[in-house]
Amino acid sequence: MARPREFDTNDALMKALTLFWRNGYEGTSITDLTGAMCITRPSLYAAFGNKADLFRKAMGLYERTYLGFAAEALDEPTAYRVVERLLEGHADLVTAPCNPSGCFGINGALACSEEGADIQRDLVARRRFTELALQDRLDRAVREGDLPAGVVPSDLAHFITTVTQGMAVQAKAGATRQQLTASIRMALRLMAPTTR
Repeated sequence: MARPREFDTNDALMKALTLFWRNGYEGTSITDLTGAMCITRPSLYAAFGNKADLFRKAMGLYERTYLGFAAEALDEPTAYRVVERLLEGHADLVTAPCNPSGCFGINGALACSEEGADIQRDLVARRRFTELALQDRLDRAVREGDLPAGVVPSDLAHFITTVTQGMAVQAKAGATRQQLTASIRMALRLMAPTTR
């Protein structure tokens, strides 16, 4: 008969999330994880699977815990407000003093060896999914006359995604919220006045 777990799996997963966020997938060892999570290797494998499984579970927790603002932004009434809320939300997230700097998805596996290639592909796919959701919302804005007809939603969505990812890299390198605010203002100036 299996013994009940002697640790809180949610708490342990949050500790793993923080470690992966700070150090990335390959920069985090199983020894690092067991130490931070205060569990043994067998307990880690029994509760979460291998390191890649644990990373994917941590990514899901990250999305549920920290990225709610992105879905809410897509419900804003104008394209300008959608973009503004996305950029502000990302800037808040990547510079929050209570979190590791940068973005879990960017820090996780921006560069990695063949060992981490599947994780890298997963993260790229998740970022692409988010970009496509923004593109769909901007398509709707064009149909509703909220964006000028000449705007190409896929190009605008790619630009905004590039800005958010760039902010994450800058924050990891030490950029402040104030510095990212200047970038947000610049990006918003590029939005057509009719989107306000």
